[in-house]
Amino acid sequence: MGNKKNVTFSDIAKYTNFSKTTISRYFNNPDSLTLENQQIISDALVKLNYKENKVARILANGKTEFVGVIVPDLYHHYYSEILNQILSTYEKYGYKFLVFIGNENEEIERRYIQELMAYKIEGLIILSHTIPSKELADLQIPVVTIEREDHYVSSVNTDNYMGGYQATSLLARHNCDVLIHINSPTLESIPSYGRIRGFLDFCQEKDLKHQIFIREMGHNYESTHKVLVSIVEELEQNYHGMKKGIFISNDTHANVLLNILIRKYSTLPHDYLIIGFDNSPVSRESIIPISTIGQQIDLIAQEAVRILVEQMNERKKRKPVLPDKPIHKVIPPILIRRETTEGHTF
Repeated sequence: MGNKKNVTFSDIAKYTNFSKTTISRYFNNPDSLTLENQQIISDALVKLNYKENKVARILANGKTEFVGVIVPDLYHHYYSEILNQILSTYEKYGYKFLVFIGNENEEIERRYIQELMAYKIEGLIILSHTIPSKELADLQIPVVTIEREDHYVSSVNTDNYMGGYQATSLLARHNCDVLIHINSPTLESIPSYGRIRGFLDFCQEKDLKHQIFIREMGHNYESTHKVLVSIVEELEQNYHGMKKGIFISNDTHANVLLNILIRKYSTLPHDYLIIGFDNSPVSRESIIPISTIGQQIDLIAQEAVRILVEQMNERKKRKPVLPDKPIHKVIPPILIRRETTEGHTF
């Protein structure tokens, strides 16, 4: 059986009685045609069983339908889950994603961006913190960031301050003797710094005994475990016998802390309450499900891709109208109560 002939622009032009130039405009600049003519060509593609040659189209118009993504790491469950949600948008928008893991290394991330630009990406989603937003804006492609400094580029962030305030309020309602916040060093320009401010403001407003531990946790289990073991030792020494309400900055670290306490006491002691942040899968899958401030990860990912796609599509128009300032979307968090704060039934 012979090979089936590929349908060409000439075939489509002959079928519709349009010129090949008009057919090319349908693919590369559709808004230059009337809606009626667009519909005629669209119907013809169905009738002719047209299969698009992606390589030829890229060579013709330079549009790759590639989007770059840079995440700091995949150790933190939040990043792996939000990446999963970003990739799932392919079915809706048709954009493919080239993903790099930066590991908080500024020069490596710059090389990754150069590599992505060489692939003619049409847009960029950034979750890492190393490269200033001004430098990202100078790339002259649409950029959307998530949970990082975003003065010069569009962004989607959680209301971290509200989340920090909610977490601290929950612990206070359980009549803890001392409230503890554990976090990594965080610049005030980064949205997640709001978790620290929310904790601190609540404690100061209510005149509650509290302490903040700011420690470099690293990017793997071993380094995080070592730091949290030392914090537990300090808590045991300074607050022995006191009811300790611990708000820790993410679910990955909350799970490590919970494991340390379970290995030490065979359960979560009654004088420890723990709440994390993110609502990543590890919080609900943990041996004792962890209370958390839920970032709406699916909504964050969808909004980030939606904003990026709108900007990329606008640039494809004959007379694009580009936004005169970045778009910043803030998603409210959701307080999720689980066993690490709600009645020691385990």
